[in-house]
Amino acid sequence: MHVVGTAGHVDHGKSALVTALTGIDPDRFEEEKRRGLTIDLGFAWLTLPSGREVGLVDVPGHERFIRNMLAGAGGVTACLFVVAANEGWMPQSAEHLTALEVLGISHGVVALTKADAVDAETLEIARLDVTEHLAPSRLAGAPMIACSAVTREGLDELAAALDDVLARAPGAPDAGRPRLWIDRVFTIAGAGTVVTGTGSGGWFRRGDEVELQPSGRRARIRTIQSHKREVDAIGPGNRVALNLAGLERHGARRGDAVVTPGRWRAVRTLDVLLTVPPASITDHGLPVGPKGSYLLHAGSAETPVRLRLLDAEEVGPGERAFARLHLRDPLPLTRGDRFVLRDAGRVATVGGGEIVDPLPDRGRAGTPEHVELLHRLHGAAPPDAARTLVERHGLLPAAEVVLRVGANAEGGVGSDLHRLGSLLVSPAHRDALAR
Repeated sequence: MHVVGTAGHVDHGKSALVTALTGIDPDRFEEEKRRGLTIDLGFAWLTLPSGREVGLVDVPGHERFIRNMLAGAGGVTACLFVVAANEGWMPQSAEHLTALEVLGISHGVVALTKADAVDAETLEIARLDVTEHLAPSRLAGAPMIACSAVTREGLDELAAALDDVLARAPGAPDAGRPRLWIDRVFTIAGAGTVVTGTGSGGWFRRGDEVELQPSGRRARIRTIQSHKREVDAIGPGNRVALNLAGLERHGARRGDAVVTPGRWRAVRTLDVLLTVPPASITDHGLPVGPKGSYLLHAGSAETPVRLRLLDAEEVGPGERAFARLHLRDPLPLTRGDRFVLRDAGRVATVGGGEIVDPLPDRGRAGTPEHVELLHRLHGAAPPDAARTLVERHGLLPAAEVVLRVGANAEGGVGSDLHRLGSLLVSPAHRDALAR
């Protein structure tokens, strides 16, 4: 399964397009309908021509609600990028593109909406303008479909293009470590608390005991629904609603994560590869440095962070560097997770990147040896990353290695490391101990 998120400037027709495609109005609140303005996340689903069913997360486009947009963008695998033909590229088009860029979203379709409101020449100018803005991004070359939610022009072509893109997009991986970032919490009379989100990392099953992080509260899955259908189990890459027994309404909130107990740990310190997209994507070209005030967005969570660059003085547009982030609030994150970084003072999305080590060693941060370790960890397969960590330390608790490399179990850390009880030991250190 795939979950597709909308993106684009306010009033460019994202919600109207979702309604026209699915028959489901994603605007859930009376205020949204009265003002004609999406405020919070909306949800729908669509069966594509191939029979593939996809979930849709509709996000607000107004700059005041960018945090809500980021809460929905964290779990998508592809995007439906919306630009109105009568207005063209706008400021929130650039900010949404920046977020998608650092989240690694490279599969998507561009919907050139309100095509019925312009003539052929204006439509072509809009097409060229959007093509130019997308050229330096991961979405360069994405199919672009002119369409209208009013006349339904181009909607069949849009669905077909989305179907084709998703057929080539990788599915959500199953690491045996399920996690669901909560984006909505509500209660049902007689049933109790329900949380919704996009599942990742593994399967949830009816009757499973789960844990909410970072609070550590425990609950049991009473029922599971996806697209209003009840199921016994559900895998990664799906929109999910979990009815949790033993959890009060105020025991969960957006930004919490539902996980399997013992498989995750909420962390406050991260080593990351930080990327600042070029000014041609962000439209502002702001650098990132240690003196700024920043907010980190990961999954549906948001927290202030302190930043320390490890191999640079400043990260300018189009550059990247390793950094250590100190989170105010602990979050259940793992190696390979993507995040967005916003400048709290300038109120702008300035960068983001990928987590390289969610449990870094204390001290020695920024030394040549430490930076070399991060180079080796970045992009390495779990067994190779485990070997790198254990060889550096000689021996480490196996449970810690599993958490740091993102493996699904101790067996995922490779077979060339020795085990001494609960420890993993490098061959060289084992030989030294034997001697």
